[in-house]
Amino acid sequence: MTTLYVSHPASFDHAVPEGHPERPSRMRAIERALEDERFAALVRVLAPRADPHLATLAHPADYVDAVVAAMPEDEMVGIDADTVLSPGTLEAVLRAMGGAAHAVDAVMTGECSNAFVAMRPPGHHAERAKAMGFCLFNHAVIAARHAKAAHGAERVALVDWDVHHGNGSQDILWDDGTILYCSTHQMPLFPGTGAASERGEKDTIVNVPLHANDDGAVFREAFDTAILPRLEAFRPDLIVVSAGFDAHRLDPLAHLRLEADDFAWATRRVMEVAQRSAGGRVVSVLEGGYSLEGLSKSVAAHVDALMGR
Repeated sequence: MTTLYVSHPASFDHAVPEGHPERPSRMRAIERALEDERFAALVRVLAPRADPHLATLAHPADYVDAVVAAMPEDEMVGIDADTVLSPGTLEAVLRAMGGAAHAVDAVMTGECSNAFVAMRPPGHHAERAKAMGFCLFNHAVIAARHAKAAHGAERVALVDWDVHHGNGSQDILWDDGTILYCSTHQMPLFPGTGAASERGEKDTIVNVPLHANDDGAVFREAFDTAILPRLEAFRPDLIVVSAGFDAHRLDPLAHLRLEADDFAWATRRVMEVAQRSAGGRVVSVLEGGYSLEGLSKSVAAHVDALMGR
């Protein structure tokens, strides 16, 4: 089993104000974790730079153009209280999109078994035509639709275990019956969406809200009973993971109590479904995770599982 690791130093150049949780040190924590000798077999590549037009797989062209035009040359600009643009942001988001698409290409062509894309800023809060929650373009949805457009995938599943509901992914995929969106998340919590009753126009949205202080046992039961059966029945040709690690018990922005082993367990369960319907094809895209200790331990466990350990 060959696992691809996609990253790029441009992730460090997306600047945020002092004290912002979505900070460049998240990338340093991940890099240090994956320097361990047990990750020596990872195939490591630099994320290529995407054309901004790639974002139109998930967003209207006028929105994409407006985001690109808003990029500052010499200072930070706030879109809202949480979401910031800086002189390095455009390169970071183009590399994040390009990295996600490259990972899909490598997995769909059999170059590797699965892939983990570690880039920032994250993407799953970016709606069709609205940036929010640290996110500008929805990299996971772009990856899923790239698999369809470039490789003929008929059905793609997007599994999101970030502690915050992926309102952007749900918004974009609401009426897309070819992509199944499954999410576990804490509720109530930002952004306020993700009720179990939100099922999409074609019943391809699966929301499984968890409650503050729920631990790994509750998470695993929810995953086993509500998400895995839907994945099995959907029989995807590829599974994309919105891999947020802010459900870890140390995370400062939420109140779930998962451990790193819970993310490894969920990774293995997703891989088992992918093995049965998709030739094992899994592409994981980094989302949240704001405790550096929780993030590094969780990413290491996640990548261990992707590598078959």
